[in-house]
This record gives sequence, structure tokens and C-alpha cells, in this order.
Amino acid sequence: MIAIRGATTIESDCGGQIKERVKELLCEIKAKNGLSDGDFVCIVFTSTADIRSYYPAKAAREAGFAFCPLFSALEPDIESALKLCIRVLVFAECKAPAKHIYLHAAAALRKDISQRINIALDGPAGSGKSTVAKILGKKLNILCLDTGAMYRACALKCIKENVSVFDEPAVAALMDGIALEVKYVEGEQRTYLDGQDVSAEIRKPEVSMLASSVSALGCVREKMVALQRQIASKTSCILDGRDIGTNVLPDAQFKFYLTALPEVRAERRAKENLQKGYDIPYGQILKEIIERDERDKNRKIAPLTVAPDATVIDSSYMTVEEVVAFIENKMQEKI
Repeated sequence: MIAIRGATTIESDCGGQIKERVKELLCEIKAKNGLSDGDFVCIVFTSTADIRSYYPAKAAREAGFAFCPLFSALEPDIESALKLCIRVLVFAECKAPAKHIYLHAAAALRKDISQRINIALDGPAGSGKSTVAKILGKKLNILCLDTGAMYRACALKCIKENVSVFDEPAVAALMDGIALEVKYVEGEQRTYLDGQDVSAEIRKPEVSMLASSVSALGCVREKMVALQRQIASKTSCILDGRDIGTNVLPDAQFKFYLTALPEVRAERRAKENLQKGYDIPYGQILKEIIERDERDKNRKIAPLTVAPDATVIDSSYMTVEEVVAFIENKMQEKI
């Protein structure tokens, strides 16, 4: 069972408008969450003290939502609270994450879901950016664009075409005709190269190492950054990478820089590789991470740096859940 929150406002304490706004709110919640009548367990309303002409629960019954228990309660009169506001809590049988709905002036209560937002999550290799980004994307019901996967696909293209990533003119020619697509299948990003799903193939160690070099090429970055900005301009999303907050989305509302000690990152990467069937010595992984950090920090185009307005998070001694909670709290403070 999930709990779906929502709210709306009215212009005046008028029964007709209360009926209209309650119906609009419930219908939007039902549609956005893909609910059927039988999925509803109960609906609980609260309304501010300046709404007295009509009970929201009665309005809901008249709007056709009489198939589940309906409750109404009056909120205490708080001077600084949003006026003429009706809030709702819908309990429903649903396995998908709840999509909360805030309409009219109530949208100001939840700017994180009522407006298009962009979250930039930067940091070095192995810091856990992709894992954190995926969890946040699901919790906030926004798209999670794995930018690293896009550069990995470019590196894979070079491997398949036997083109050296150090031969920029040859790589530029590949980029002119590359067919790269990012699709969301059952809530997860899938990366397609030349019409083939390469989501698993781009995670191979040899591709990972080349991704850093290929992403430093101007011809590659220009192509990928344009695609990333296009996606971010149309929808709320979280992007993780090396230069999201400094270059790709410098105007993102929320910026975070996630890092950890090289030894911790190497240990995490070693465990990930074992789970994928790659038995690579810890010492080799640590060496590669340190080398990659140096390449990323010192490359001429869009190097790995901390955006001046980014919040730095050292996750060396934090769990993934703690990092996610920290970011959520910081976002809420800003909202």
C-alpha cells in the first residue's frame, strides 16, 4: 500500500469551487498513479480554517469517489500557513512509487515536484554517483540520466570500429554518424548503440577505462552535452557525471559533489566487479582509479572540479541510504 499526498487551493470559500477543485485533484491523482476504483483504500482530507462552506469529503463523494471511506478534518488556524488550502492523503494498493499532486497555489508547497528541476551530481570514479542518482530519481519520480553511460557507449563504438581514442579526427568522424539513444524501460535507463541494447556491454572494465579518455575529446563532449541539455530542458531530471554542475547544467537548481577516499572507492569497485564476474586485483583497481582521477582533473576540456555553489559530500564512511537522505534534506532546505 502507498500513501499519495496532494493539495489544491480555492480563490474563495465557495461550495461550487470546492467541488470543482476536489474533483480535479482526485482525478489527477488517480490518472497520474494509474489507479482503478478498486485500488483506493481510503481518502483523508484536511482543510485550512478559512474553508467552512463545504466538506471536501462530501465534495469527493459527489465527484464519484464514494467507493472508499472518505474523511474530512479542519486544520488549526496558523497565521503563516497557505490560505484556502485543501490537502489530501490517499491510501491505495499500488506497487509503483507514489506520484504526489499539488495544484494551483498549492504547487508552492512542493516546488520539487510541481516545477521542472535539474539536479547535478558530480564526483570522481567509484564515488557512488550512479547508485545515488538512480535511488533519488525513483524517490523524486524524475528521470535519472546516466551521462557516464553515454560516454561509455562512445568508447564502445571506438572499440567496435577499431578506432583509437587518441586519434581525435577519426573519433570525430565516428561521432558524426553515431546512432546513440537513451530510453527508459520499466523505470531504468537503457543505452542503445546503432540500434542495439549495449547497457551491459558498456560496463566492462576495458570500456570503463577508455570512457575517461574519449570523454575528454571536444568532438565527443560537444555531441553528448548537446543531447544532455536537450533532455534536461524538457523534463525534471538528475544527471551524474564529472562536469554537470560546472559545464553541462551550470544553472541547475541543485548541485552536489560526491567523493570518497581512493581506497574506499577501489574497494567498492572491486566488489562491483566481482558481482559482475570480473576478478580484478584491488591493487590494480586502486592504481586505475588514481590515474583516472588525475586524467579527469587535468584534462583541458571540462575537467573534474567542484562547482562553487555545489554541496560537497564525502561518502567514505556513509551508507548509500545516508547519502540519499542527506541530499533530500539539503534540497528541502533550499525549497
